[in-house]
Amino acid sequence: MPWEQVFTTTFLIAVLTAGIRLAVPVLLAVLGEIITQLSGVMNLGLEGVMLVGGLAGFAATYSLEQATGLPQLAAWIGLAAGLGAGLLMGLLMGLLSITFQTDQVVAGITLVLLGQSLTTYCYRAAPALGQARVSGLDSLPAPGLANIPVLGDILFTHSSIIYLSFLLVILIGWLLFRTPWGLSLRATGEHPAAVESSGLNVILIRYLCVMTGSALAGLGGAILTVVQLNLFIEGVTAGRGWIAIALVFFSRWRPSLALAGALLFGIADALQFRIQALGSENTPYEFLLMLPYGLTLIVLASRRLSDQTPTALGLPYIKGSHS
Repeated sequence: MPWEQVFTTTFLIAVLTAGIRLAVPVLLAVLGEIITQLSGVMNLGLEGVMLVGGLAGFAATYSLEQATGLPQLAAWIGLAAGLGAGLLMGLLMGLLSITFQTDQVVAGITLVLLGQSLTTYCYRAAPALGQARVSGLDSLPAPGLANIPVLGDILFTHSSIIYLSFLLVILIGWLLFRTPWGLSLRATGEHPAAVESSGLNVILIRYLCVMTGSALAGLGGAILTVVQLNLFIEGVTAGRGWIAIALVFFSRWRPSLALAGALLFGIADALQFRIQALGSENTPYEFLLMLPYGLTLIVLASRRLSDQTPTALGLPYIKGSHS
C-alpha cells in the first residue's frame, strides 16, 4: 500500500468529496424509512424499492437522452421516474401491510424479491441496457463558496440534487418534530387508537407515509444510477437498502443522526474505492469491498437499544379498535 499517497491533502479531499456524493442514496432511503416507521409501519423492502427506482430512473433517462439530446432535462425526468417507481412500490407495501395486514417482515421481503427479480429480468431481457451510459447531472459549484480552500472543494462542488438532498434533512426534521402534521404522524406510530379518536384517519396517514418513504428510496436508487454511476447493472444497490434500515435504528429516528450515519457509510465507501485505485497486492479487494458495510455494522452494534422505538411499529391497525 503506497501510504505516502494516502496521507495527503489531495487524497483526503477526494475521499470526503466522493463520500458526500455516495452518502446521498442511502440518506434518502433512511429519511424515507424514518417517516415510514414513525407512522408504525416497518418497510424492510428498501433494497427492492431502490433497485426498481434505479432501473426506472436510468431507463427513462437513457431513453429521453437518446430521443431529445438534452441530457440535463433527461436526468431530471429520470429522477422523477425513479421517485414515481418508488411510490408505486410503496403503494404495494401499503396494500400488503396496511390493507391486507400481512406480516410486515414478510411483506418487506416480498418487495425485495420482487425488486431483484423484476430488475434482473429487465436487465437480461434488454442486453443493450448493460452497455448503455447516461450523462447524468453536471456539478454546480456554489458561487463564492466553491473557492474556499479545502472546504470549498469538499462541500460546494456537487450537483444540485446533492444540495437538495441535504436540505431535505432539515425540512423533514422540522416537519416531523416542529409541526402539528409531524405530531399526528408520530402519534400514529405510538397510539393509533388515540389518533383515530381525535378524528384523523390512521389508515390514510400510514399509506401516505409508506408511499412517501418508498418514493424517497426510489429517488435514492435513481440518483445512484443516473447521477453517480451513470449506468445500471444487476444488483447495483449492493445492499444499500439494508444498510439504510440499520441506520434508521442507529439514528433513533432522528434525521440529523441519519445524516451522520449516511456520511459514515459514504466516506467508508469512497475510501475503499480510492484504496483500490491506488492498488495493493497485500490487501484483498474483497476486504476493501466489505469495509463500508462492516464499519456501519460496528457502529450500529455500539449503540445501545433505544427506548424511542415507536410503540405500534410493525403492528397492524384495525379501524375502530381501541388497542
